[in-house]
Amino acid sequence: MRRAHNVFNVAVGNFFEMYDFMVFGLYASYIAKSFFPNNNVYISLLLSFLTFGAGFLMRPLGAIILGAYIDRHGRKKGLLLTLSLMAIGTISIALTPDYATIGVAAPIIILLGRLIQGFSAGAELGGVSVYLAEIADKHNKGFFVSWQSASQQMAIAIAALFGYILNEIFAKPFMESFGWRIPFIFGCLILPVLFLQRSKLEESREFDTRKIHPSFKAIITSAIKNCGFLVACSFMVMLTTVSFYMITAYTPTFAKIELGLSESKAFILTLIIALSNFILLPLMGALSDKIGRAKQLLLFSALFILTAYPVLLFVTKSNLYSSVIVGELWFSILYAGYNGAMVIALVEIVPKEIRSISFSLAYSIATAIYGGFTPAIATQLIHFTQNKAAPAIWLSFAAFCSLVIILRLSARIRNAI
Repeated sequence: MRRAHNVFNVAVGNFFEMYDFMVFGLYASYIAKSFFPNNNVYISLLLSFLTFGAGFLMRPLGAIILGAYIDRHGRKKGLLLTLSLMAIGTISIALTPDYATIGVAAPIIILLGRLIQGFSAGAELGGVSVYLAEIADKHNKGFFVSWQSASQQMAIAIAALFGYILNEIFAKPFMESFGWRIPFIFGCLILPVLFLQRSKLEESREFDTRKIHPSFKAIITSAIKNCGFLVACSFMVMLTTVSFYMITAYTPTFAKIELGLSESKAFILTLIIALSNFILLPLMGALSDKIGRAKQLLLFSALFILTAYPVLLFVTKSNLYSSVIVGELWFSILYAGYNGAMVIALVEIVPKEIRSISFSLAYSIATAIYGGFTPAIATQLIHFTQNKAAPAIWLSFAAFCSLVIILRLSARIRNAI
């Protein structure tokens, strides 16, 4: 019961981290008009997505500094720090006047807010994943760690539900001028509750019982020594980050602009995908406990390669909303299947003494270079190829890169404890 309570306390903080980080992507089209006005809709939207992606460039730096802090001073202190930084970034985005009011200062402040969020997120996911793995029993680590990703999905579901309700209640002009800010303000209002919950977090016994906690210098030195291995691990993470941002952050914009769906239908689609992920991720995490991480990773990365383009082509050619839902749900199954095994596998194969910085750095490199710019890359691919299914090329490429590195690390994954 105590462990379940700790899982809940760490997950609600992770919920906030992902809610505030992702809500920017979900409302990208509105933010583009408020802070990046341009007569060319394509350029305006691209600037908004590039700002979304810029937050990911700070993640490796956050992974190094905050990840080392967590490895040195403990999971609880580190996770309270990441939550505080995310709060600063979110408040700045929620309260910044638009371009028409303060001019070029507006997009600059928004960019700075995103950079602070990215710095925080660089270590949040790693800190949470390591903590959950350390409080779990050997036979259910995959199931426990999967709640890190599941809490993110609930955050996306709440953000999407906000979008649906707000678009049903308010007219589009209000949503473009102020309505998009309401989900950000909500994130600010629940901060006191989230800080209270995370302050109740118990330090993991594994960390507490260690006789020696390495110094910051020793942690950084060890990370540098393992740099090549961590870069290789980032390719294993690549498919998770690309598929995650493809089916969550990019889905509302893709559904509206490329598929011609209404605002409400686009947000309902996002809500369905998030709820599907929320249900599937713990199941897939538990499956990895039963059949092994390596087998599951190989299976689902191969399925991505084989089906990504045909399924997205089917989605774009169909005029039925139900077909779009079916296609996106298939991607949800593949994402959950891969991620459910990948996160715990990454925790298990990185060096034990520097788990937080190692996990965070590998994950952040993948997110900064591949995943975070997925919406911008997808937008560019469609623009240059005039093919609405072109984003599947990027998704298939990510799956291929991950498959190659999993084959190389499969022995290490199978033998990890």
